[in-house]
Amino acid sequence: MYYLYLIRSSVDTKLYIGCTNDLRRRLAEHNSNKSKSTKSRGPFNLIYYEAYKSRIDAFDRERKLKQFKNSYRELIKRISASLDA
Repeated sequence: MYYLYLIRSSVDTKLYIGCTNDLRRRLAEHNSNKSKSTKSRGPFNLIYYEAYKSRIDAFDRERKLKQFKNSYRELIKRISASLDA
């Protein structure tokens, strides 16, 4: 299985979207500053994920979401705000 995931920084509340074949390992990497793109912004909370059978499908979904960066971020901010309430 491959996973598209969305995490949120507890420090600055910024969002990060990515793909992996091991969601637990990848989240641990983000939280231990082993990921260059999110270094020093942790800890992170997993706020959303989708599972796919193929790597291509997961990465296609990631690419599509990133093309609509402002749209999906606005949606996720609303979801995040409702989780905090």
